Amino acid sequence: MMKNSVPAIERANDFVIKFANVNGSGSASANLLFTKAILRMGVPVAPRNIFPSNIQGLPTWFEVRVNEAGWRGRRGGVDLMVAMNPQTWDQDVKEIEPGGYLFYDSTKTLPPSKFRDDITVIGMPLTEICNRQYSDPRQRQLFKNIIYVGALSALLEIEPEAIAELIGEQYKGKEALLKPNVQAMHMGRTYAANELDCPLGIRVKRASAVGDRIFIEGNSAAALGCVYGGATVAAWYPITPSSSLAEAFARHCKRFRTEPETGKARYAIVQAEDELASIGIVIGAGWNGARAFTCTSGPGISLMQEFIGLAYFAEIPAVIFDIQRGSPSTGMPTRTQQADLLSCAYASHGDTKHVLIFPEDPKEAFEFSASAFDLADRLQTPIFVMMDLDIGMQDWLCEPLAWDDSRRFDRGKVMNYADLEAGKDFGRYLDVDGDGIPYRTYPGTHPKRGSYFTRGSTKDRYARYTEDGPTYVDNVQRLLRKFETAKQFLPKPQRRSAQQATRFGAIYFGSTGPAMEEALAALAVQGVHLDTLRVRAFPFHDEIADFIADHEQVFVVEQNRDAQLRMLLVNELPVDPAKLVPVLHYDGTPITARFILSEIAEKLSMLNVTPLRKVAP
Repeated sequence: MMKNSVPAIERANDFVIKFANVNGSGSASANLLFTKAILRMGVPVAPRNIFPSNIQGLPTWFEVRVNEAGWRGRRGGVDLMVAMNPQTWDQDVKEIEPGGYLFYDSTKTLPPSKFRDDITVIGMPLTEICNRQYSDPRQRQLFKNIIYVGALSALLEIEPEAIAELIGEQYKGKEALLKPNVQAMHMGRTYAANELDCPLGIRVKRASAVGDRIFIEGNSAAALGCVYGGATVAAWYPITPSSSLAEAFARHCKRFRTEPETGKARYAIVQAEDELASIGIVIGAGWNGARAFTCTSGPGISLMQEFIGLAYFAEIPAVIFDIQRGSPSTGMPTRTQQADLLSCAYASHGDTKHVLIFPEDPKEAFEFSASAFDLADRLQTPIFVMMDLDIGMQDWLCEPLAWDDSRRFDRGKVMNYADLEAGKDFGRYLDVDGDGIPYRTYPGTHPKRGSYFTRGSTKDRYARYTEDGPTYVDNVQRLLRKFETAKQFLPKPQRRSAQQATRFGAIYFGSTGPAMEEALAALAVQGVHLDTLRVRAFPFHDEIADFIADHEQVFVVEQNRDAQLRMLLVNELPVDPAKLVPVLHYDGTPITARFILSEIAEKLSMLNVTPLRKVAP
């Protein structure tokens, strides 16, 4: 172990560890095992798997935020780097905080130039140990990962029982795999205990900070929300990072939508030939009265445009999950961004506007997914659930998912047989209530009444074809009234006032939230106070315009290059664009608290804002 020239970091239950591996080496499973072991010790964790889009061979990173205070976003910086990839060595070593730690495979001797004198270097001959213990090349690679997890358990004081318990759960009933993995873990732990200086200055201490929170991936939570929201039809085409949502829905349906007596499935899941076909299937199911959805990412949204416009203009319920990724074109399929706001808000051609909802984490992904089907039926229009890879494909520690069993589905304005038989006037696009939402019928409701021709071309209030200009204007103006009506049904923005009166505010949405909360706390310590507003839906509630009007400058924090949320705010609200200051992060990795802190502090300094009090850094 090489000692550093500056004091080593010493903290319990508050550090960032990053694993640098090669994709396809089996490291992700071992790194997740490490993460869950800390969680079993009652210490909150926030993992981020940053992986390439190829099958194997390229660099991959797995970052774990260990934080007893419960911050769930990325902090920025690395306290302990587990460097297992020679390709990225220089980059990985550079990321380590002064006073931090480097753990590496020391089988091959490296020159002093490959290290830094302000970090603690811990070498362990992992390859040599594996070559001595195992003859099969694949076993050498896989068990190497488990051996370093065992070594880290000694260095960080992670209870080996927690790791062994997790291995037992993973390989239950598979003794041929269970015992060798437990043995490999203990092999690494024993070596570290005997040959390395244990423990390090950073370590894990058993706590009770997890409570009743659950550890769940956003796509799985959203899929469960679809089940609870009444979805019985899903049509999809595989695309990263949304595929696991459809796969999770299939698993949930097999459990909850299968008749126990007969084994008959009460659901339909179709893997279509492409994205256009998938949204077409969803629209057909929605027209027929089923609750249906598709899940995709930015490229899929592009391919669905014509059918999305049909659903908007023909007023057919549909739910679309956009799990956003790096863009444009193929972009970065396995990296995260919030870059589809404009393409979804105005999807299709012509004068089209869509409802978007923005969950912050898996808990809201579950809640918003379930409510999306009520919204689609109530408003008779496509509803976009705007998630991203960071929410969808990462495991999050969040509050338990909750459901009110007394809740009933809102099917919106539907004329039934009795209404039609009584002679009620039915016009498919007739606005009888002034809210822009007409009544609809399900196919086959009545043998003689309530039928209409569904078309994507212009029509009058009774669905009759026409190209009459005033009639067209009447129809599209009604659609605008419906869009305005939508506000009352959507999740309201969450406003939070600073501890002290301030002239400045910040607006953000989605997965930016957890890092934003930590950055705001750090700014407050420095004497910089901001009121905040988390946007949760589009069209925008009136409170958002009021919030902007209440402040001299408002930072709009988002994860895309072109400030798309800011564009929407300027386009849709009567606000002064000069008030809105963009804070943009778009390198494909989840935004960090340090990035937000730095950007806002720098922009405030340009505005000649001095903190109310200065504190030591």
